[in-house]
Amino acid sequence: MKKPLIAIVTTKGPDPGAEERDIFYVGKPYVDCIIAAGGVPILIPHGADMKDLIDLLDGWMIIGGRDIDPAHYGQELHPLGETEVMGRFESEKELYESAPESMPILGICYGCQFLNVVKGGDLIQHLPDVAGTGLHNGGTLQYYEVESGTKVAGALGADKVSGKSYHHQAIGKIGNGLKVVAKSEDGTVEAVEDVERRWVLGVQWHPERTPDDPASQSLFREFILQASQYQKEKESCGTW
Repeated sequence: MKKPLIAIVTTKGPDPGAEERDIFYVGKPYVDCIIAAGGVPILIPHGADMKDLIDLLDGWMIIGGRDIDPAHYGQELHPLGETEVMGRFESEKELYESAPESMPILGICYGCQFLNVVKGGDLIQHLPDVAGTGLHNGGTLQYYEVESGTKVAGALGADKVSGKSYHHQAIGKIGNGLKVVAKSEDGTVEAVEDVERRWVLGVQWHPERTPDDPASQSLFREFILQASQYQKEKESCGTW
C-alpha cells in the first residue's frame, strides 16, 4: 500500500543567503514527525491552486506560524500582534473549502486557531491581557486534561498529556461545529475537534516539539492511520 500524502502549506520569509529574495519554508520537526509516523509530507507554497491539488492529497497538517490577521474575524490588530505573511491564510482557506469532509486534518498551534477562525470563531489576541501570565509562550511545558471519549483523547491515547507551548494568542469565541475538549488551568483552550467532519482536530501546543513523547507519537500515528483509511476509500470509489 502506498504511504499517504500529507499536505503542509509553507510560510515565507527572507532568504538568509540572499537578502534580495524570499524563500518558502517549513520547520523540520513537522516533516520529521509525518515521516516517522509513516506518511509522505508534500510541501505546498501558498499561492498554488489548492483546488487542483486536493485530489492528490490524503491528509493535511496545518502547522504553526505567526498571528492570523484579525481582519478575518472582524477585529483590529493588537499592538503586540505580528501577522503571518500575506497569502497563507487565503490559500489555506481555499484548501479547507476544497477538502472533502472525510479528509483528515490536524491543526497545530496556528493551525488550531485557523480551524476556529475559518469556522466563524475569533481569537484572544494577547493572552496575558486575559490570563495575566505569559506562561503559554517560550516553550513552557504544560499539562492538560483531555475530555474522555473524544477523538483527541483517542488520538493521544491518554486523557492527561503534556506539551510545549509557543503562543501568545488562543481561541476566544468557539467556531461553529467545533467542540472544546481540553483547557489549561487558566481556562485557555488547548484542543478542539470538529463535530461536523470525520477527523478534524486542533491542538494549541506543539507535539512536534516533543517527538519522543508517547502521546505525541500516538497523535501523529493516528493522523496517518486516518489518512491511510481515507486513501483506501478514494481508491475503492475511484473518485469523490
